[in-house]
Amino acid sequence: MPTALIELLAQHPGGLAALLFGLGALIGSFLNVVIHRLPKMMEQNWRHECQTLLELPVSAPPARFDLLWPNSHCPHCQTEIRPWHNIPLLSYLWLRGRCAHCQGRISLRYPLIELITALLSATTFMLLWDGSQLWPPVAALLLTWTLIALTVIDLDHQLLPDSLTLPLLWLGLLLNQASLFAAPADALYGAVAGYLSLWSFYWLFKLTTGKEGMGHGDFKLLALLGAWLGWRLLPLILILSSLIGALVGIALIALRGHDRQIPIPFGPFLAGAGWIALIWGETLTRGYLAYLGIG
Repeated sequence: MPTALIELLAQHPGGLAALLFGLGALIGSFLNVVIHRLPKMMEQNWRHECQTLLELPVSAPPARFDLLWPNSHCPHCQTEIRPWHNIPLLSYLWLRGRCAHCQGRISLRYPLIELITALLSATTFMLLWDGSQLWPPVAALLLTWTLIALTVIDLDHQLLPDSLTLPLLWLGLLLNQASLFAAPADALYGAVAGYLSLWSFYWLFKLTTGKEGMGHGDFKLLALLGAWLGWRLLPLILILSSLIGALVGIALIALRGHDRQIPIPFGPFLAGAGWIALIWGETLTRGYLAYLGIG
């Protein structure tokens, strides 16, 4: 990175944080599109593949539907949203959470995802940047944005798309060839150990109970985190995700009467624990080892 740019950013931390917040809000707006459309795109592909495999009449090709087309529109009246009505966070406040055309209520989740992405973007960069190297925090932003999308998609559909997890897994291995977050060997072992650990638990649970304890996407997500952060942080990620998942599960059963037979997606807990490990993993691990007297 140009030295002048680095010095400029270091001299204005408040401006940098504001810039990152704004960028995060813009990315959050795009993540809303990914979260809404990617599962539908996958469903269309699955339907076409099943029809072809079963030699059924293949449906006529649907109108173009991807992450770029059609333009965003109101879910109630289908009116295309004007650019000035689609400014992250601000437009929702300006329009008081309603469509400018039909006054239909717009879900609060859209500005919430934009806000969460903005806050996590600023937090991630500012905590990981050492004032010199920009590549680690920039890469961490990409990982953070992907984890947000995976979390919400899994909550909505109990699905962790390969089109998100696999490219990020390979990218983590590639970035760590330069030891960006972990040594190359640690990243490789992390990817393998991350996948095999949950794969082994899956089969042990299935052979013991006859039930599937988690989806295959969870294997790939932990492999992704291992590829980025190395095998040494995998125990921390598993402990944190299991602990948080257990607490949330108990709370849902106790407070909302959640049916124990209805599975709770594990991906959001893995993603959350992975982000914590990205930011504070080394500190937490050293503190735990010191507590045990082996640090």
